[in-house]
Amino acid sequence: MRAKKRFGQHFLHDGQIIQQIAQALSVSAEETLLEIGPGRGALTQVLCQMRPKLDVVELDRDLIALLKTRPYAKQLQIHEGDVLKFDFAQLNPDNKAYALHIIGNLPYNISTPLLFHLSDYAEQIAQMVFMLQKEVVERITAEPNSKHYGRLSVLSQYHYQTEYLFDVPPEAFKPPPKVDSAVLRLQPHAQPPVDIAFAPLKKLVDLAFAQRRKTLHNNLKKHLPAEAFNQTGIDPKARAETLNLAEFAALAQHLS
Repeated sequence: MRAKKRFGQHFLHDGQIIQQIAQALSVSAEETLLEIGPGRGALTQVLCQMRPKLDVVELDRDLIALLKTRPYAKQLQIHEGDVLKFDFAQLNPDNKAYALHIIGNLPYNISTPLLFHLSDYAEQIAQMVFMLQKEVVERITAEPNSKHYGRLSVLSQYHYQTEYLFDVPPEAFKPPPKVDSAVLRLQPHAQPPVDIAFAPLKKLVDLAFAQRRKTLHNNLKKHLPAEAFNQTGIDPKARAETLNLAEFAALAQHLS
């Protein structure tokens, strides 16, 4: 079955990489594991060798039909639909804390909105292992004062402890993508690492990075009172990529 461009499909076939991804997620046979985008089942097959039951969510009806013919089909609970609209809470009817484990090779075109969708279920998720475009993984895990550090870094690290695991070359896929990939692990924080709600933090971060080369003063002067920088001790002539999460949170407290 050929990959469909409209779904951003690239099917992983490298057996060593598949084993590395499967082993990166520590989950017992009794815990709930969901695979996002099982595709033709390369990773799915390995996961089913490790556990008696696996939930999968897939949008492509042709791939769903293919999965139903696999020898491990009886182990699968297939959820058909768009993962960006998927209610992950249905996998945890008892609303247990940190009950869900999630894994997947995410389509590059939905990876960022999906991570923010998943953040709505952070209290129910124990850990996630995803393969994404390498550039996105670099941005999620970046530290201040690095070229990859930006809005996605700050907002992801508010929700998750992030860990860059390993790279995946294009030749590990059929068809090979035009970019490199990488695998990361995300673990939701039990409590946000800074004492501020997400909405004002996001607003402040969006404004601060609106024009990356401008100073904080220029990007924020219409939204922060003049004394905000004095009270936080943050240099108004600095650029957004030099601030850490705690400093963004401190400024967000003054957001009008």
